[in-house]
Amino acid sequence: MTRIIAIANQKGGVGKTTTTVNLATAMAACGKKVLLVDMDPQGNASTGLGLPAAEREKTLYNVLFGECGLNDAIIKTAVPKLDLLPSSVDLAAAEIELIDVQNRQFILREALGGLDNYDAVFIDCPPSLGLLTLNAFCAAQSVLVPLQCEFYALEGLSQLTKTISRVQHSVNEELSLDGIVLTMYDKRNNLTLQVEDNVRDYFGDTVYETVIPRNVKISEAPSHGLPAIVYDIKAPGSVAYLQLAKELIAREKKRTNNDKQQGQAA
Repeated sequence: MTRIIAIANQKGGVGKTTTTVNLATAMAACGKKVLLVDMDPQGNASTGLGLPAAEREKTLYNVLFGECGLNDAIIKTAVPKLDLLPSSVDLAAAEIELIDVQNRQFILREALGGLDNYDAVFIDCPPSLGLLTLNAFCAAQSVLVPLQCEFYALEGLSQLTKTISRVQHSVNEELSLDGIVLTMYDKRNNLTLQVEDNVRDYFGDTVYETVIPRNVKISEAPSHGLPAIVYDIKAPGSVAYLQLAKELIAREKKRTNNDKQQGQAA
């Protein structure tokens, strides 16, 4: 069954889109069939995968409003096994246009319904907790949170976890916190180590062991329309995202085995 993971953090500049693009690429490199859904009106994930705004003919906006089918908007990327459902600036108006739509929080879930030819779907959410992000949470089974190692990020994390809990108890009981990924990690910085200790003490095993270091190659790659893993696979950031993908796959395998055991016991 396809696993849908929303990658979200309402705080901008934490490495959310970078994580979405590179984790999706790393998963594809591990042999998984992956779809990246760009739900951010800024469309940075689409640009990072080599699709400039001027070349986006059919996008997620067209799918959400019934102007084209899902398969008509999905395109193949230069990365084998990685497909893209691109964004457009039109999504910025979608929250207003969806206000009067019945069951508006489920529009994305309905659009992705029956999607079973992928191992994983990653949704790059906008840096806010508005209707677009709510749609992603209603469509996903879990939320992965990139967390920059700084003080203000901790305050935002508390708000985000409360939102996930509210969605779980009201409209999507399947939703869970998949995990927290520490980004822009600098072990020479005492604040980084302090934030890491605080997050791991509170969230425990929910925090991924893999951390994403500060790395210039990660910053350079989008300007070339490439994921960092393709731009320079030997860079520390690329190595970290490959390790993160392996850790995610291992977690998913463990979760699946646990579900099977519970089903057999029942």
